[in-house]
Amino acid sequence: MSRNGIFSNWSGWLSFGWLLLLLIGALLADAVTLPSGPDLLRASAAPLTPGHLLGTDSQGQDVLSGILHGARTTLLISLPTAISAATLGTALGVVAGYWGNTRLRLPRAWVLAGGGALLLYTLLCAPERSPVAGWWPLVLASGGIVSGKILARRGWGRTAVVLPADTVVSASMVFLAAVPRLLLVLVVAATIEPSISSLILLLTLTFWVPTARLVRAEVQRIRQLPYFEAATALGVPAPQIILRHVLPGCWPLVRTSLPLSLAVLISLETTLSFLGVGLPPEMPSWGRVLAAGRVSPTCWWLIIFPTMALLFTALSLRRLLPDLGQSRVTSKAK
Repeated sequence: MSRNGIFSNWSGWLSFGWLLLLLIGALLADAVTLPSGPDLLRASAAPLTPGHLLGTDSQGQDVLSGILHGARTTLLISLPTAISAATLGTALGVVAGYWGNTRLRLPRAWVLAGGGALLLYTLLCAPERSPVAGWWPLVLASGGIVSGKILARRGWGRTAVVLPADTVVSASMVFLAAVPRLLLVLVVAATIEPSISSLILLLTLTFWVPTARLVRAEVQRIRQLPYFEAATALGVPAPQIILRHVLPGCWPLVRTSLPLSLAVLISLETTLSFLGVGLPPEMPSWGRVLAAGRVSPTCWWLIIFPTMALLFTALSLRRLLPDLGQSRVTSKAK
């Protein structure tokens, strides 16, 4: 075991143990014998009450059950969001850093067809609950492909158009960084139907900026290396260069930022559920347990226990950062 690993001291063991306990509790929340419904006879019961280890809220809901089921909700939202945001940020960062403003060229026919299909989808999108809503992306994508092939038969349609990828991605990053993330998420989430899928999509579209900024800077550094210039001069295809050289060089940065992204997303999801935004009302979460404390200010356990769960999780994830950074330095030294 490396001396610089996560198990090198007691804090690493505690962090790993807490995350493992949180994962087991989230996966086995339904298997644990806990009160699933309100216990009106023991409403606002203090901790260590028989049958309610961590007490209940004003409606008789068990706090321990809420924390365990809330951990599942937290993982269902934060983990897929972190992975999808990292994937989207990596893709956009590679596009901006590799092609810049002058190297990305596409036929004019495909640019017009793709832009038109995207514009039609934005303007004519069917209502979410309509039976045909799920067919709109497929229909418009098919129409865009057919239109692109038809337009490509003409000479002007085959003319290459230079796309300023770096400018577009950089402008998007500046806009999303300028607007407070919580405010933007609150405004958009208040206009859509609460669901896990819509919340994951919304958080992904607003959380890809840090990864994209790191990857873009790393790709621009890699482009200046001799082996990259040699591969370009030899005519190696761009996809091969990206897969074999660019992405492996960016992976340590993405891997290091994932724990911090998870910690931020968990805090953001808890804040949204505390405010009653983004999730269906019947879905348990740590924020809902905290929100119950506003109704019963004297019930201190409604604040202390979910706050401790949130704090321990964030600190445990941040504990992984130095070890991942050290492993990156060690791998480079080898």
